[in-house]
Amino acid sequence: MNVPPHSALDASVLVLNRMFVAVHIISVRRAFCLLCKNLAEVVHVEEGGYFSTYDFESWAELSAFRAAHFRSEDEDWIRTPSRELQVPRVIRLLRYDKMPKQTVKFNRRNIFARDNNQCQYCGRKFPTQELSLDHVIPRSQGGQTTWENIVCACLECNVRKGGRTPKQAGMTLIRKPEKPKRNPILSLKLTQKKYSAWQNFLNEAYWNVELK
Repeated sequence: MNVPPHSALDASVLVLNRMFVAVHIISVRRAFCLLCKNLAEVVHVEEGGYFSTYDFESWAELSAFRAAHFRSEDEDWIRTPSRELQVPRVIRLLRYDKMPKQTVKFNRRNIFARDNNQCQYCGRKFPTQELSLDHVIPRSQGGQTTWENIVCACLECNVRKGGRTPKQAGMTLIRKPEKPKRNPILSLKLTQKKYSAWQNFLNEAYWNVELK
């Protein structure tokens, strides 16, 4: 498969188990491997929230029709030697019944995602490598390493705050840190229009599901 730069390989695919419950987020390449091996099917959301399912060959036929007649700027495509394939947004595993884990991992990646790479003191956004993690209440004053006491901070603000509380340093948090109710990476994906189809499978009953 020939993949355009900064396009298809950068996309993600939501994976449902056999009962249409969201269990993973995977790469486009992995999704097509599962489809080619007939271990999964495409779940395509139509207008009005209805959806249809396709095996690999029928999805290839639909892709050919869409490629010839209409495309959307929110779609991603992969070109093979013989045809173009539209990247699916959702697939369903045909033999997988397990339920997803019920916790959001407390790690650096999820903290950056929760805070949207935004310094929680000055409010500016930074690349990950220019951010640090700050204990709101310093460990020297009894602060714990928890969701509610760790925030993203730029290096300048972190140095300025030092080993003090925000109040002691004359600084203010832009929002109170909390444990996310759903995976922060998922939350970031849902802000992009091209992943709007995922909403159909992520109702309030599954907001706290961890998706990897």
